[in-house]
Amino acid sequence: MGFTKLKYYVKNTILDILPRTLFKKGTNRSDFNIKNRLDYYNKLESTYKVISGTTIEAFRKPKKLKTYYFDLIEFLRYYSKSNKINYEFGDVVKIPAVPTFVKSRPIKGDNQNSVLMKLNKVRHFKFVKDSINFSDKKNQLIGRAKIFAYHPHRIAFYEKYFHHPLCNLGAVNSPKVTQEWDTPKLSIKEHLQYKFILSLEGNDVATNLKWVMSSNSIAVMPMPTYETWFMEGTLIPNYHFICIKDDYSDLEEKLTYYINNTDEALEIVKNANEYTLQFKDDKLESAISFGVVDKYFELQEV
Repeated sequence: MGFTKLKYYVKNTILDILPRTLFKKGTNRSDFNIKNRLDYYNKLESTYKVISGTTIEAFRKPKKLKTYYFDLIEFLRYYSKSNKINYEFGDVVKIPAVPTFVKSRPIKGDNQNSVLMKLNKVRHFKFVKDSINFSDKKNQLIGRAKIFAYHPHRIAFYEKYFHHPLCNLGAVNSPKVTQEWDTPKLSIKEHLQYKFILSLEGNDVATNLKWVMSSNSIAVMPMPTYETWFMEGTLIPNYHFICIKDDYSDLEEKLTYYINNTDEALEIVKNANEYTLQFKDDKLESAISFGVVDKYFELQEV
């Protein structure tokens, strides 16, 4: 376990064993101009009843997915222990039947019951400092991913481009689908040697998208179908990332274009970097999280 993750677990374990009466809610959403993001995460507009659910008092750390628990209780501990919640941990790809705290949700459809919180952030919200200029990077697309039989979209991409000269691809889960694709893992630092980084969705969102967009490389992917606290549904194609067709048929055309049009590529890098800045202000992130939870309870009928 890395030092950052160890520190994360230690901090949250200590916080979790402290009496909840020691915590009093501080800064709230009225202190910041955060309404747009707050309403994006929590799209509830009318009151609702909690037929079932868990009280905050009864909400306890599970044996698995502990980071989800830590990231949610970080804010719930400030509220009345009798308040009820619905929550679903893990990679959520369906819209719940009732208002529920989740990490991820489908972008399309009536998704207001999926109330987004910044969950499992120790894994998903990584950003980088990239010292390599875009122009000095390799003219290739780098891609490393776990690929399973239930990832037909990833399999299709690798079948199409594994041997392509503009691509450096590999599966890092030793081999589960095609032995030919079995490749050693690469560090983030090694990824950053390339101009283009593949960001294909897995079970839900592409985990690497956050750090790729904070770098001097460019994320390459189709339009996203799932979103998290990173608001993937608001990303603009060929402005924040290089957008390829769902069948990947225009990949070579897109890579070649941005290799030959560096100024436009640099604009995407700049736009992507600016987009990530809004998630790096811890005070603002906490205020928005409290706002999302406030709204969840304010609309709840007791």
